[in-house]
Amino acid sequence: MGRSGPFTLAEIAVRLGGRVAGNPGILIRQVGSLERAAEGEIAFLSSLKYRSRLVATNASAVVLSSEAEALTALPRIVCDNPYAYFARLSRMLNPSLPPVPGLHPAAQISPGARIAASARVDAGVVIEEGASVGERVAVGAGSFLGTGVALGDDSRLYPSVTIYRDCRIGARALLHSGVVIGADGFGMANDGGQWIKIPQLGGVVIGDDVEIGANTTVDRGALDDTVIEDGVKLDNQIQVGHNCRIGAHTAIAGCTGIAGSTVIGRHCAIGGGAGILGHLTICDHVTVSACTVISRSIRQPGTYTGVFPFDHNKAWARNAALVRHLAELAERVRELENRLRAKEKGDG
Repeated sequence: MGRSGPFTLAEIAVRLGGRVAGNPGILIRQVGSLERAAEGEIAFLSSLKYRSRLVATNASAVVLSSEAEALTALPRIVCDNPYAYFARLSRMLNPSLPPVPGLHPAAQISPGARIAASARVDAGVVIEEGASVGERVAVGAGSFLGTGVALGDDSRLYPSVTIYRDCRIGARALLHSGVVIGADGFGMANDGGQWIKIPQLGGVVIGDDVEIGANTTVDRGALDDTVIEDGVKLDNQIQVGHNCRIGAHTAIAGCTGIAGSTVIGRHCAIGGGAGILGHLTICDHVTVSACTVISRSIRQPGTYTGVFPFDHNKAWARNAALVRHLAELAERVRELENRLRAKEKGDG
C-alpha cells in the first residue's frame, strides 16, 4: 500500500465531490476514526448515534451528511453517503502501488507458462504449464497456479493461495492467504452403500474486481463452470459449492456455506454464518440476515431472516419443543375451525 498527499479539503472535493464547509485549505494526510484521529487526519460520521464522539474528536476535519452538518464547527465535507465517501478517500490517501517486477529464483515456473514482464512472483511459488500471469500481477510466496490457470492484469495473490487447473481469474482480483480456487466439488454417487466419486470436469470463472477473503474455497464445477461475476466480495472462510453462480456486486460475509448448484443474483448481501441449501435460486437485491438458513428459492427482493433467538437454556429448550409441535398444533386448530363451521351451519 502506497501513500499519497497531503491534500487540502478543496482538492479532495474536486476529486471526489461533496461540498466543503469551513476552511477549504486544511491539509489532510491520512484518515482516522473519530476516537483516535489526530491533527492532519480526517474522520467520518455515518450515524447520529455517534454524535458524542464527533464532539470529542481531535480530527482536523470530518466527512458527514447534511443532516449532521450543524453538529460540528470543524472543517468538513458534506456528502450523501459519508461511509462510501470515506472509503474512496481512504483509497485516495493510501493507493495500491504496482508490484516491483521480478521472478524470485526460488519460484518454480514451467517453461510453457507466460509471465508478464511487469509481474512479480515471490519465493516458493509454483506455476505450471500453460498458466498465464497478466500485467502488474503480484503472486505471493508459496502460492500455486495449476495448468492453464489465467490471472488477469493488476490482480494480487497473497501468500499461500492455491488455484487448481483451468481456472480463470479476471482483472484486479484480490485473493487473500489460504484461498483455494477450483478444488473438486462434493460430487458422489451412492452405489450399494459405497460412494463413487464423480469427476469434476468444469472449472471456475471469476470476473473483474473480485475480492476473496482468507481460507475461502470455491469449488470447480462438475460439468459446467462455477462462476463468480464482476465485483463480488467474499469474506473469510466461505464455502462456495460446485456449479454455483454468484451475481455481480454481491457481498457475502464470513462463514457462510453455499451448497452446490445455487444461483445467487446481483447486488445481494448475505450475512455471516448463513447457510444456503443446494439447487436454489435467489433473485437480485436480496439481503439475508446473519445465521439464516435458506431452504427454498427466493423470488422477490427484500430482507429475509430466519434466526431462532437465543435465551436461557431452559427457556430455549421449552420454546424449541413448542416449535417442533407447531405442525400438530396447526392441524388441531384446523380441525376445531372445521367443527365450528359445521356447527354454525347446523345452527343456521
